[in-house]
Amino acid sequence: MPTSSTPRILIIEDARDIAHLLQLHLREAEYEVETAFDGASGIEKALANRYDLVVLDLMLPGVDGLEICRRLRATPHYTLILMVTAKDSELDRVLGLEMGADDYLTKPFSIRELLARVKALLRRNAALNAPDEEADGDCPSAHSDKIVAGELEIELSKRKVSLGKEEVNLTAKEFDLLHQFACHPGRVYTRAQLLDNVWGLGFEGYEHTVNSHINRLRGKIEKDPAHPQYLLTVWGVGYKFRDGD
Repeated sequence: MPTSSTPRILIIEDARDIAHLLQLHLREAEYEVETAFDGASGIEKALANRYDLVVLDLMLPGVDGLEICRRLRATPHYTLILMVTAKDSELDRVLGLEMGADDYLTKPFSIRELLARVKALLRRNAALNAPDEEADGDCPSAHSDKIVAGELEIELSKRKVSLGKEEVNLTAKEFDLLHQFACHPGRVYTRAQLLDNVWGLGFEGYEHTVNSHINRLRGKIEKDPAHPQYLLTVWGVGYKFRDGD
């Protein structure tokens, strides 16, 4: 039976057979799961209740998934979003990620992959929201819950990033990625290591996910993304955060 600590998941999917199948397997995995079958009822439920994660189909009648994603990111409470997209809707996936979705699945997908993605998102989110003393112990570069590199300032507990005097709006996964790099300046990460450390297990073969997130993150924190100062490419290996000042 669900408890107060059981993750709550909302499925917004207009194909009822798919929604019920996902609900069945997520409940078997001991999550508390609710469903909505159109965009209007989905956003109403999502805004009226506290969920840990929303499994969101982008192609919905009425209010579409992109609008739901945008409205959820406008609220103060952060809810993880796992998008579900059609195979040929690459533009929608990019727009969804830009609006703040944390990850995506392309139809058709296996239940096993869905469960792996859900578990990885929830596990990583729980680790990042652990008590401050645990987070500090895991981040040797942090001083008083803060990392400063040049004009870039990262407040770990608030998950807040500033560049100079301007606040930088990052998605949850972009923050997770920056957090991983900034905690270990100078350390070189391969794409596979980043997938494991930031996305969790079950993401083998998705190196392009790292590339796209690196590019979007550079676009937000670098004055000139073509000549980055913070997220540096180590050719033939991977990426690193600039060495400490």
